[in-house]
Amino acid sequence: MYHSGSVAQQAAGSATGLLDPRGRNQEAILFQRCTWCGTAMYHRLLCPVCRGSELRTERAEGTGTVRHSTVVHRNTPAARNVSQIEMSEGFVVRGRVMGPPIGIHSGDRVRLSTAKDPVRGEPVFQLLDEPYRAWS
Repeated sequence: MYHSGSVAQQAAGSATGLLDPRGRNQEAILFQRCTWCGTAMYHRLLCPVCRGSELRTERAEGTGTVRHSTVVHRNTPAARNVSQIEMSEGFVVRGRVMGPPIGIHSGDRVRLSTAKDPVRGEPVFQLLDEPYRAWS
């Protein structure tokens, strides 16, 4: 079955699960959701739960929680953090949280700042709540 231009492009990006950023906001994280079981995932070819291949592309709201954070000193002029962020939609993405690397902790709430860092190509987040751990 053949479709006209825009309908075919929408079908290719949404029905097959291909992450096609054309015509979408560049400051958003696109993820896939399995049409069979509803599992949300980031950059996968098959669903990790049911192994289904019918994935639809969705846009993340941009908020999440730091699941794990570590400080990296290799191959970088200054220390930087690498964090695993659990997004509110249920998938996990690797990214960087702005701020002092030692000040990022598990459980901190974050918001997407830039969908793609120009140097590393990974999402950059910023803290929603400033840490007041020194006073508690």
